[in-house]
Amino acid sequence: MTETTIGIGGAAESTDMVLNIGPQHPSTHGVLRLRLVLDGEVVRHAEPVVGYMHRGAEKLFEARDYRQIVMLANRHDWLSAFSNELGVVMAVERMLGMEVPERAVWMRTLLAELNRVLNHLMFLGSYPLELGGITPIFHAFREREELQAVMEEISGGRMHYMFNRVGGLKEDLPAGWLGRARTAIADAQARMDVYDRLVLGNEIFRGRTRGVGTLSAQAVHSFGVTGPIARASGVDFDLRRDEPYLAYGELQDTLRVVTRGEGDCLARFECLLEQTHNSLELADACLDRLDELPAGPINQRLPKVLKAPEGHTYAWTENPLGVNGYYLVSKGEKTPYRLKLRSASYNNIQALTVLLPGTLVADMVAILGSLFFVVGDIDK
Repeated sequence: MTETTIGIGGAAESTDMVLNIGPQHPSTHGVLRLRLVLDGEVVRHAEPVVGYMHRGAEKLFEARDYRQIVMLANRHDWLSAFSNELGVVMAVERMLGMEVPERAVWMRTLLAELNRVLNHLMFLGSYPLELGGITPIFHAFREREELQAVMEEISGGRMHYMFNRVGGLKEDLPAGWLGRARTAIADAQARMDVYDRLVLGNEIFRGRTRGVGTLSAQAVHSFGVTGPIARASGVDFDLRRDEPYLAYGELQDTLRVVTRGEGDCLARFECLLEQTHNSLELADACLDRLDELPAGPINQRLPKVLKAPEGHTYAWTENPLGVNGYYLVSKGEKTPYRLKLRSASYNNIQALTVLLPGTLVADMVAILGSLFFVVGDIDK
């Protein structure tokens, strides 16, 4: 059978059509290209073409010192900036054998969970929008604005917080900040049922997502898929529980690892929604703990020139979209010899090669949107 690449029009009935979705397309969340081979309305082959946003972050890491690389790592997943920073500073602290003050540990945990909520709210609003429902995104942005105001007050940034430092955090909390954070979290919790009723209760949304784009647990393991997408396919894995870091070891009673067995678009959305509920509960628990802690330092004093000892280490964190890993190699200099970034979206998006074949073109956007990826996180 021959392949013909065409723009507008048709081809012979016995000829497959090659259709390019992107690299500029509203449903791709950025500069992502999908090369689809169609047989009528059925997708026969799918190939994600990535790299349009590649900026060489891993190579740039080698030319920046250990303070400067935090800024570079901050940007690949622009919806999870705080969590991106966290993995880098944890890797450097592990190389240095550095203990972080207790207040900084709990503060990092709180901000990581708030960042997770901000990430998930974006997808909770944008996914229904891609399927034709405009109302949820207005609700999502209202909650995001309240939580972002709290994050902006403490860090000065709305998206790229730059609040982590090797050894702790940039500075101590503003006066009264814990109370304002608690109010913002309570407001978000009070309104989260909007998504349960407005989205999950919508029969059109359920019709477009139930049984569509089923990802098997075997495929999850094959492609290294992690995060809510993996847990929606029954893969019960979450670093916060299985290899606790920060203060998660003390939050096991509050932490719920949300899983589903269906592995379809609806299950992925349900996992994301329920995880958002749980992240708000975890943030509340962190605030309770911070209220009890005595005043103390928020970071460690560092030398003017920070050098990591010769060696290598691997630090990984449960980012909002999945597992983020940082493999750091040091030659004893003030810059990393090598810093390899394992981003969640890069692995997750590869599953499209098995998810899309056999499905209808009409379901392509529903499946693509349910993978909850950020293109910068794919391309690094």
